[in-house]
Amino acid sequence: MTAYLDIILVALILSDFILLGSGRLGNCIRIAAWQGIMVGLLPIATADAGFSFRIAALGIAVVVLKGFVFPRLLNRAIRESASSREVKPFVGYTTSLLAGVLALSASFWLDGRLSFPLHLESAIVVPVSLSMMFTGLFLVVARRTAVNQVIGYLVLENGIYALSLAIVRDVPFLVELGVLMDMFVAVFVMGIAIYRINMEFDHMDSNRLAKLRG
Repeated sequence: MTAYLDIILVALILSDFILLGSGRLGNCIRIAAWQGIMVGLLPIATADAGFSFRIAALGIAVVVLKGFVFPRLLNRAIRESASSREVKPFVGYTTSLLAGVLALSASFWLDGRLSFPLHLESAIVVPVSLSMMFTGLFLVVARRTAVNQVIGYLVLENGIYALSLAIVRDVPFLVELGVLMDMFVAVFVMGIAIYRINMEFDHMDSNRLAKLRG
């Protein structure tokens, strides 16, 4: 299934660039949801010997949480607010796209200098995973709106998940589900925090919150 895996990986990279260049919060949430669904398909695309209950259950869990549950929480947060766009991000969208290109180039450079003892299903799985991690970190620090920062956290986790899936094949299924549940709790708490921030301050600009003093 190498061809299908490569298609998914290329789509993940394209979704990163769309997130870097988009200022509409609703569009960013939809792209993050599609990225979550594609990440959920990775266990199936990397399966060596057909389907199994473990592969199917893991893929379904990832698709449901990242493709539907998390986006629903974030959509509810922006519905309760007057914010629909990222206003004056710390780093502009053109510069963000250039940073994405540099992150992708750096990921391929790092991949050429890292050695993995295991056979990888695709030659680009490691650089794509690293690029997603860099993109997620960039979104966290380069965006003002709390929703986009949560999306950056999700992209970062997607990169970590894709990399671990590529190089670690014997992780117990319960451990994988435990990681997903930890992430669910984190995003759920972030969603509540965003809702409370908007209710109290009528905005979701985390930079303005940093000016508060207790």
